[in-house]
Amino acid sequence: MNRVTLAIIAFFTAALILYWQVQNKRNTDAGLQNSDMVRPDYVADDLHSVSYDENGMISSRVSAKHMEHYEQDDRTVFSSPVYWIFPDKGQAEWRMTAEQGLLDKRSNKVILENNVIIDAISPTEPIQSISTSYLELNLSNMIMTSEKNILVKGQDFDITGQGLYADLNAQQVKLLSQVKGTYETK
Repeated sequence: MNRVTLAIIAFFTAALILYWQVQNKRNTDAGLQNSDMVRPDYVADDLHSVSYDENGMISSRVSAKHMEHYEQDDRTVFSSPVYWIFPDKGQAEWRMTAEQGLLDKRSNKVILENNVIIDAISPTEPIQSISTSYLELNLSNMIMTSEKNILVKGQDFDITGQGLYADLNAQQVKLLSQVKGTYETK
């Protein structure tokens, strides 16, 4: 064998060893990532759920395209959720939709993100819809909060602002800052 042949064999041997080391490292990293991932305890598609309180009144109604429940930290993740709110009287007054949602049972909060729209069920409500990119609802006291931009649409008005505080049981909605409104007369 001449020197050129030995150099070619040494080159390909080194290339094979390096390729094998890279592939071995990739497989080890992928195995570590898969073992660290938390998998949901159960999953549902096209979910429709109704919960009742101890008096037999509806306490919540949820539908979603996809749902994943994680028992370890008692949270449920929703895709395209629709959540009906039943403050005090057990009658649905608001319907909330979003692209993503999270129900955290430990804090008893619903968190909605991306294209959040809250619509009034009754056409006689002064506020017909509220839009934002992020919203939290405390289910214990029915308080909605957000620090994001808010758009409120009513029968003859539009109001924009930064931040929201709404007490659904008291039927009070407050925009926290930078409030601007437009009123139309008929």
